Amino acid sequence: MKIIVCISKAPDTTSKIAFTDGNSKFDENGVQFIVNPYDEWYALVRALELKEANGGSVTVLNVGDTSNDAIIRKALAIGADDAVRIDTPTQDALFVAKQIANYVKENNPDMVLLGKETIDYNGSQVGGMVAAILDMPYVSLASKLDMNGTTATIEREIEGGVEVIETSTPFVLSAAKGMAEARIPNMRGIMAARTKPLNVVAAIAADNATEIKSFSLPPAKTGCKYVDADNVEQLIDLLHNEAKAI
Repeated sequence: MKIIVCISKAPDTTSKIAFTDGNSKFDENGVQFIVNPYDEWYALVRALELKEANGGSVTVLNVGDTSNDAIIRKALAIGADDAVRIDTPTQDALFVAKQIANYVKENNPDMVLLGKETIDYNGSQVGGMVAAILDMPYVSLASKLDMNGTTATIEREIEGGVEVIETSTPFVLSAAKGMAEARIPNMRGIMAARTKPLNVVAAIAADNATEIKSFSLPPAKTGCKYVDADNVEQLIDLLHNEAKAI
């Protein structure tokens, strides 16, 4: 079983966010980057569990420049067999999807797994775009994945219940909470990651579909207002006219 897991670099949630170049670019100075948690905790770990149960290999795939190598090495320390970095600055979601799809097409894996979204942009676009480009089945927001030969049984939560889907390989899947339990790299894995192959490949020519004009921070939080428990009318007035919550 050959599995490709797409991973992204994301800022740690404790990072202070700022912008540069006229608010058109994320300022990476002083930011601690991590493997996007949905990619790591759910997609990668489930891929490793499937490999351990059925045999095969797990390759992590990243689109980005040399600054991404540290987070790729962490994925290798967790247990991936090898890694590929498509050497290009990331642009919009379609650009990234085209890079991934081209590599997948050339290497014919049984499945492509990725997290349901990144924690910085929360776009949840790349998986569906990759599947569309490759004309593969796509299941999003999956919380369970079991394999029986070349048949996958996949579960995902929907409004009012759980949907169960069967599909044959190859397919693309985005993983959500419930897919697997996070793993912490041990010393043996960290040492082994230093010698595992990290292959750098050239990007293909691809156009962007979108362009970022500017970013803006949300309004700063203001102080709390306290209302006496007996003064319900004042509370309703504040919620209606000031907070616009009702």
